[in-house]
Amino acid sequence: MIYQLSLQTTGLAAGILLLVSHAAALVNPAGAMRFAKALPRSRPMAAILLVIAAAWSFVMVQDLDLGEFSRLRGMMLLAIVAGAILSWLYVEEFLTVRALGMLLLLAAEPLLESAVLRNESSRVFLTLLAYLWATAGLFCVGMPYLLRDLIAWVTANPLRWKISCLGGIAYGAALVACAVLWW
Repeated sequence: MIYQLSLQTTGLAAGILLLVSHAAALVNPAGAMRFAKALPRSRPMAAILLVIAAAWSFVMVQDLDLGEFSRLRGMMLLAIVAGAILSWLYVEEFLTVRALGMLLLLAAEPLLESAVLRNESSRVFLTLLAYLWATAGLFCVGMPYLLRDLIAWVTANPLRWKISCLGGIAYGAALVACAVLWW
């Protein structure tokens, strides 16, 4: 196991993240919509997300038991740093979305790891979120223009924006409730 996180801790963290982010978007829809529309091509956000993804990957590979590939650890660490720098320099199209996709893929693993071998049927809420993040991460890395299109579709109608915010709040509240009551 890479992360030593309990199901309760992970559920609370994910639930609070969903609650806070979606509540902020619901309270200030104009600012949140403006931020969302600018996000796919934002170079400053690309730098922040890319550094976080590269640092997370670096720390993970540094501490991970690679088994028979342990002798390649140095090359992998160098590849992570070089990949981040080269991505920053040469990937201009939707770099923010791609970096977000990397973070979603990295974030899915602790959620799944905390729920593995647990008997509570409510853990499915956390597992579902992990698989949604992993799937979204794959699409963000491979077809980043789809996030731009999704943002355009959601922000085109205030009712869609409100429904998506309320959905995120409800899911976050369900995760927090499960973490407090059963995990």
